[in-house]
Amino acid sequence: MLAIFLKTLPFFALIGLGYGAARIRFFSETATAALTRFVFYFALSAMLFRFSASLTIGQIFDAQLAGGYLFGSLALYAIASAVALLRGTDMQTAAIEAQCAVIGNTGFLGVPMLALLFGEAAIGPIILMLTIDLIVFASLLVIIISGSREGRMSLRIFASIGNGLIRNPMIVSISAGLLVSALKLPLPGPASEFLQMLGNAATPCALFAIGASLASKSAERVAIAGWLSVAKLVLHPLLVGIGVYLVFPVDPFVASVAVATAALPVAGNVYMLASHYGIAPHRVSATILLSTLFSIVTLSLIIGMVQQ
Repeated sequence: MLAIFLKTLPFFALIGLGYGAARIRFFSETATAALTRFVFYFALSAMLFRFSASLTIGQIFDAQLAGGYLFGSLALYAIASAVALLRGTDMQTAAIEAQCAVIGNTGFLGVPMLALLFGEAAIGPIILMLTIDLIVFASLLVIIISGSREGRMSLRIFASIGNGLIRNPMIVSISAGLLVSALKLPLPGPASEFLQMLGNAATPCALFAIGASLASKSAERVAIAGWLSVAKLVLHPLLVGIGVYLVFPVDPFVASVAVATAALPVAGNVYMLASHYGIAPHRVSATILLSTLFSIVTLSLIIGMVQQ
């Protein structure tokens, strides 16, 4: 466990560096937003494209893994929604809280960290779970919120979902990489080196951007944020573990990667969605802050457990 903690420590140290730089106002919110855009649209996209171009669809898509991950995530989505509704919240707020419980920071933190800790064989499963988060749960949130506000389902809602997916650079880069792989198109040397150089910037810049963005997060509604952090960091890996070990059993190595991915802290894009729709942004902000802080310990423990 100590060895795993020491391996994850540099990642969290970079997050801490970004947090400190933003707290002392050496790095402004404007600069943080610009760095995040660079990572999202350029560096991380280059990394995902390069990874996908080196894999086949068969190396990424695993029906058993998809079933196990969806089993655990949908079970927790239902639990988090039910807890929120029992507290008297509306369906839209319940959906945002459920999103906090199941959507981890797989793109900015999971891909670089887990690929290093588990090796290149983990990349395919991680990309599959990232894709499920982006397509299934992002779409589910839009359907629930838009359906609740309009009182009915409409073609406009599904058009909005489709538009959002085709404009998401992570979806585009993964799809483009798989297309290159399927067509067996070789990447010229200079292009490969360019993508590697740009992709190598993703890890430090993404971690620094996570920390800098946390500096603007508030710790309001701590009780709810605490419950959602426990749901994300403890219940999510537990339920996904049940899914991939028992309900839809997969190879033990793949199962360990799935559980570790589920143990990641809440993703920053949940806050972006909450702010966009004007639904409990402070609650989401506090959850991201607490879950990231607690994950310094919980993530190392869970990775150590599954690797054993």
